[in-house]
Amino acid sequence: VKRGPEGIPDVVPVRKRSTPMNPANTIRKTHTLTAVSQRPYRDRVIHLLALKNYKKPELVARLQKDGVNQKDKNSLGIILQQVANLNPKDNSFSLKDYLFKEIQKDWPGYSEIDKQSLELILSRKLKSSENATSTSCSESPVTSSTCAPS
Repeated sequence: VKRGPEGIPDVVPVRKRSTPMNPANTIRKTHTLTAVSQRPYRDRVIHLLALKNYKKPELVARLQKDGVNQKDKNSLGIILQQVANLNPKDNSFSLKDYLFKEIQKDWPGYSEIDKQSLELILSRKLKSSENATSTSCSESPVTSSTCAPS
């Protein structure tokens, strides 16, 4: 058996090995995306707007990240008219106040940070709506049963 000279490199190049992937992380990410993409489009828009104000291109980009079909993409304008207020200063959309009651705190698209910021937002909204109710009742010259303290 003849051996070739040792200075000649191997014909097959050495392949770079990537770091091993943790399948649990991959499954978790995939599950989150499919769990969100299976939800109604309107709910997805509501739950994004609950966290912060979005401009339309930002919202479209964020929704596409979770997967969106063409029919849903075309209905975004109608959904925004139903669930959001347009801020004319910066053309951003904010969720209408009455819809904060529909927010699911355990929404599959929310990270832990999102859930924490949602808690703050919801507590602020709750306090501001209570203040608005008490203010309107105290300003009313005629007391009614609807303004009784709870």
